[in-house]
Amino acid sequence: YSDGVLVEKLMQTDTTVIGQKIVYPTSNDAEITIAKVTIPSGKQTGWHKHKIPVFAYVVQGELTVETENGQVVTYPKNATISEVFDTFHNGYNKGKDDVVLIAVYLGGKGMLLSEKKEN
Repeated sequence: YSDGVLVEKLMQTDTTVIGQKIVYPTSNDAEITIAKVTIPSGKQTGWHKHKIPVFAYVVQGELTVETENGQVVTYPKNATISEVFDTFHNGYNKGKDDVVLIAVYLGGKGMLLSEKKEN
């Protein structure tokens, strides 16, 4: 890059937040999705899991995530997240301001970004 351009490495990892080895999905038609996710105060994502690698950056607010085994982690503004996969989890906003995330999903055409937990 040219002089004056600053590149800050936000994350470099080969595991998820709970130590799972990151494995790329098998697909003939690779597809990356980048989404802005807004969770209003008092709201939650609902229990869900991913079958593909997902990475997120907390732009605003503070996100709390609980996994199905009871582990709870809180991510403040500017945190990076290497999300769990094949593990149900729920993200919620206990703060007064919206939580805003930028999420990057590494999947393939026709692959779901997330699967809701059946009740």
